[in-house]
Amino acid sequence: MALQSLELFAGAGGLALGFSANGVLHRAVVEWNRHACETIRLNRRLQVHPIAHWPEVSELDVRTFDYDEFRGIDLVTGGPPCQPFSMGGKHRGFLDERDMFPQAIRAVRETRPKAFVFENVRGLTRSAFFNYFNYIQLQLEFPSLLAKRGEEWLAHLKRLEQHKTKGRPSEYHLVTRLVNAANYGVPQKRMRVFIVGFRADMHRPWTFPSETHSEAALLLDQWDSGEYWDRHKVAKRHRPAPPEGIATKLERLREQVGETPSMPWRTVRDAIHDLPDPESSKASNKHQAHKFQPGARAYPGHTGSPMDEPAKALKAGDHGVPGGENMLRRHDGSVRYFTVRESARIQTFPDEFVFEGSWGEVMRQLGNAVPVRLASAIADSVCSQLRAA
Repeated sequence: MALQSLELFAGAGGLALGFSANGVLHRAVVEWNRHACETIRLNRRLQVHPIAHWPEVSELDVRTFDYDEFRGIDLVTGGPPCQPFSMGGKHRGFLDERDMFPQAIRAVRETRPKAFVFENVRGLTRSAFFNYFNYIQLQLEFPSLLAKRGEEWLAHLKRLEQHKTKGRPSEYHLVTRLVNAANYGVPQKRMRVFIVGFRADMHRPWTFPSETHSEAALLLDQWDSGEYWDRHKVAKRHRPAPPEGIATKLERLREQVGETPSMPWRTVRDAIHDLPDPESSKASNKHQAHKFQPGARAYPGHTGSPMDEPAKALKAGDHGVPGGENMLRRHDGSVRYFTVRESARIQTFPDEFVFEGSWGEVMRQLGNAVPVRLASAIADSVCSQLRAA
């Protein structure tokens, strides 16, 4: 029997797609943003697999969602809005009205799932949020220990810490990890926090899936064997200059072969090599959403992503696409914005997946998304654990 899930804060559906790829059936998909909901609806209408089999998206504020019919479900998954903890945001954390972790915790408390998976930004691990991050984890470990009426969160945190110190059995066993999406085959250096919990009666210990890709393997592929350039048919005269000190580094890396993941990081070139230049006439109408967007410019600290490395993390921005982000930087130093299709590939969405909204709205959806390939790697491990229990 297929595992069933409740997907919260679905966005454009990156995390949900990763779980669908592992045979999970979504009983409900919840999202409040109109454009993201329209993206999911559009893909359902177009019968894009596997979204065609998803239920109609619930477009609502998760604070109003009723969990009665989902008690005992296999999985609760989602990415609570990350802006309160984003390195580029206002850093308000628990003071930010967009903080939806209380709702993620409510979902766990009221459904008592066998497992849950929540994703958020690296900024959640900043020292400024240390106590609150600990508070989130303790609430997920002991979801039945609610805050008292009028109790401030620091007082509730203290009670949770005392509860744990006294050796009370955990309701959920948590594993929290900061991961780089590039280490799982995503062509993007995207650092994200995952909080994975299994209900205590599921027994068996669980660890994050092993990394499959590495920078070391990429450097060897590019500057030792040269297979990377040959694979992409890049003539020597068109290759960038070798990085400074690469000979010494390669010597050390050769000695470490076998100690690191064998597959090289995937680069921007790997992701978009078969797409035509969006500024050329060949690009028109051949690839969905592969349209040149003018206005890109570089400035200090925001210089775009090199072609032959994983992209920098795509960002959503508070007010549309960040001016110096989400850009490709060519070897001659010129820059242009990534197209929607290029950005979707960098986030490992399938080519048949289409997006609704203006360019800025779609790029916001992509900037907020969980890379599908990363989601699938974690889903595969979590689902294997659940099926073996």
